[in-house]
Amino acid sequence: MKFNATQIPYHATGLFSQLVRDYVDAKGTAQDFVAYAPNFEGVQKAIAARKGFKVNRALLVEVLKAQYANTPSIKAVDSNVALLLQDNTYVITTAHQPNIFTGPLYFFYKIIHAIQLAADLKQQFPENNYVPVYYMGSEDADIDEVGSFYLGGDKLQWETKQTGAIGRMKVDDALVSLLKNIEGYWSVKHQGKDAMEVLNKAYKKGSTINEATLSLVHSYFGEYGLVVIQPDDTKLKSCFISVMEKELATQFSHKALQPTLTKLRAQYHVQTEGRALNLFYLKDNTRARIELNNGVYTILDTNLTFTQAEIIAELHAHPERFSPNVILRGLYQETILPGIVFIGGGGELAYWMELKEVFEAAGVHYPVLQLRNSFLFIKEKMAKQWADLGFELSDLFTPANVLEVSYVKANTKHELSLAKGIQQMEALYKSIQEQAIQVDATLGDHTMNLSVQSIKKLGELEKKILKAEKKKQAVALERIQHIKNQLFPENSLQERVDNFAEWVGEYGWAWVEAVLHHSNTMEQGFTILTSES
Repeated sequence: MKFNATQIPYHATGLFSQLVRDYVDAKGTAQDFVAYAPNFEGVQKAIAARKGFKVNRALLVEVLKAQYANTPSIKAVDSNVALLLQDNTYVITTAHQPNIFTGPLYFFYKIIHAIQLAADLKQQFPENNYVPVYYMGSEDADIDEVGSFYLGGDKLQWETKQTGAIGRMKVDDALVSLLKNIEGYWSVKHQGKDAMEVLNKAYKKGSTINEATLSLVHSYFGEYGLVVIQPDDTKLKSCFISVMEKELATQFSHKALQPTLTKLRAQYHVQTEGRALNLFYLKDNTRARIELNNGVYTILDTNLTFTQAEIIAELHAHPERFSPNVILRGLYQETILPGIVFIGGGGELAYWMELKEVFEAAGVHYPVLQLRNSFLFIKEKMAKQWADLGFELSDLFTPANVLEVSYVKANTKHELSLAKGIQQMEALYKSIQEQAIQVDATLGDHTMNLSVQSIKKLGELEKKILKAEKKKQAVALERIQHIKNQLFPENSLQERVDNFAEWVGEYGWAWVEAVLHHSNTMEQGFTILTSES
């Protein structure tokens, strides 16, 4: 199976924030909020600066080996883990929650981007080593988002009574039942058998979501050298104690954030305001915010309270019980990993761009930010239908109502616009107004009101003419709507809704290879991939 690629500039899609568009296009003040430009020169600078920020590499490798202890050995992964002991080895990181069965397509796109960028950097700067890393956001507690996925257009939700961090939850009967839906879906598809074996092996009843996700990602991407790290780990969090203690004692992150938020608001939308104290308390089935009021640290939705001395003692005794929120998560990531590039979506980059001064206040290295690759897959038959309608692939991002009007006007035998008539009407009324004013000056406004009413009536007539022509071309317009609905399910991007099951079921692993082959590294653009038999 062959896939043809068409690149669309991100700004031409109309789907990304002004901040992200300006960042990618190096416009406006967006570059003021980052440490390095998203290019090879920026990476070189990040490498040079990274050397001044030490990471406990021995501990990192020790933890990774322990986390991989129950997974089959893959040489490429083992080699990359070993390379992390060397001071000239750097990490290309992407992060995502452990969505069940990988969730939306961009779970794959992020990982593949990291793999390809690491390989490209080795070609560009061979004196160093580069390891692609998937940082598992296993402490997320949003079960509605992480515990759902779409299959064949239907949303399936994991109905579980478990609470707390998603990664610590266990595969239960309800989740195994959902797995059967994918198996049934793939049973009538051309491909997917091998991928199904991976899912069945990963999601064994009683396994944690952490374990299942590691197994799945390792099976799919281990041969490419991808290293998975589970940050919900006592030893890793011990490396972050000093930053968490500073947050508990002084709430430094909120204070460091404010100057940047003030600058951002002047031109852009602020992604997150953060909180006065940006840590959660994580224990058993609880992940709750920590609030400080009148010298007392309260764990919301529990009966737990601490004095400052008590909560600091708790932190040192049990660092695994503390969890960074969105403001501090990146600092934790870059504390335990020798990162130089972070790959994230538009929303992720928007909040990372708020954090440069927070990183500086904590003494943590701030990496190059890279917008993850985006893809839109179109099957061969649908691509032909779109071309037959007279549209370019870039037109797919145009709103359906605009496309309908464009199509109707391009394919009618009649003149649908009353612009010329309206222009003539305006000239006529102007002439009448001049004539009326000569008789009585007060009649000028009356004449103008008549003109406005007449032109309004003509505008309404023009809409009726267009509507009548649309009825004549209903079949084609329905096809436009169908294609748009298929490619933008739930009125969202395909990559934010569809699960990989549909595409692997149709094309097998060739679909993943197509994403790998057409992934950008430091270049930026939205890629449309069209299948060709």
